[in-house]
Amino acid sequence: MKATALSLEESFARGLDDADPLASYRHEFEQPRDHAGKPLVYLVGNSLGLMPRAARALVDQELEDWARLGVDGHMQARTPWYSYHEVFRETGARLVGARPGEVVMMNSVTINLHLMLVTFYRPTAERSKVLVEDQAFPSDAYAVATHLAARGIDPASRIVTLRPRSGEAALRTEDIESVLQEQGPEIALVLLGGVNYYTGQLFELERIAQAAHRQGALVGYDLAHAAGNVALSLHDWEVDFAVWCSYKYLNAGPGAVGGCFVHQRHGRNTALPRFAGWWGNDPATRFEMRAQFVPREGADGWQVSNPPILGMAPLRASLELFDRAGMAALRAKSESLTGYLEALLLGIPESPIRILTPSDPAARGCQLSLHVPGGRWLHDRLRAGGIVTDYREPDVVRMAPVPLYNSYHQVWRTAQAVRSALAHG
Repeated sequence: MKATALSLEESFARGLDDADPLASYRHEFEQPRDHAGKPLVYLVGNSLGLMPRAARALVDQELEDWARLGVDGHMQARTPWYSYHEVFRETGARLVGARPGEVVMMNSVTINLHLMLVTFYRPTAERSKVLVEDQAFPSDAYAVATHLAARGIDPASRIVTLRPRSGEAALRTEDIESVLQEQGPEIALVLLGGVNYYTGQLFELERIAQAAHRQGALVGYDLAHAAGNVALSLHDWEVDFAVWCSYKYLNAGPGAVGGCFVHQRHGRNTALPRFAGWWGNDPATRFEMRAQFVPREGADGWQVSNPPILGMAPLRASLELFDRAGMAALRAKSESLTGYLEALLLGIPESPIRILTPSDPAARGCQLSLHVPGGRWLHDRLRAGGIVTDYREPDVVRMAPVPLYNSYHQVWRTAQAVRSALAHG
């Protein structure tokens, strides 16, 4: 949203909400409140999404079936537990632009990353480097470093880190391509976050995948900040694998089960190395208890354990909302809502705030990362006023206006609160 198209008046924000075709979805979520019972402005969906109201009934259903059926719930529950993960076969695929069978909901994001590294990091004497971004989420960095070390490979010499140009916060795609061109024959795997958690930058995932494949490298993405936030086409982009959590933009609850994508060209190859478990076995022979592991084709073949039913039930509620709203409509509102916040913040006179997130709507999700000198004071001031943001050391305040449950008026209130805080110190 361009600055020339907006007004600072509260009525303008109210008018945008009145015209918002997705406004009713806000009422599908529980809204956190302050000690006086007043709803908070919740701008931390990039850390933990709000609870869908339908989640409670779905969890209660599983508890009731457990109480009523015991072990027979595996086959006789209203949604049988034995095949529960298959509920997400279609919805999970639509979410990330995959084909049915390429997505399985399982484990947590970092566990899934470790499982994918077993299969897709295939070092040779000539090709053993891993290309990662600067300021990757720490868990990704830990996973890669410890994985290499466990294989007897020195992480310090084999991990190549992409850093922005001096004075810039975001990575340029042409710089990523340049590194791939220069070191491509030595790079075994490119592993990036779809949206960088710190800056909010959305990478050009298709273009990067193409550049990596031209050099013979495999490509994996951590979509923890991208799934449910931006439109994805993993199958068509020919991404090799991807992992994500579901407690941020996917609103499935704290520590909820994560997701994993394996492109069908790999999913059909049951000879690929992997860490195996009973639930990845072909269901046609699973209960024959054979000594030999025979993986099921598709992403399901990387499962190691049966699904955590109580942790999956809330995800059903959330993905139903995504299916109903549609990612195209959600993305359109996201760009508008985040653009409105950006324009309001940029309109504050003599502001010391520097927005680290790219200004191009196509290069970001629904997050703005604000560099604020001594930034914790602003985070604390906003929180005291009923506006919940996220603070990252040393001086970044992150705000994520989520299109499913945040409103234009909430964005207006936030900008007004920032303006007031800066004016009064």
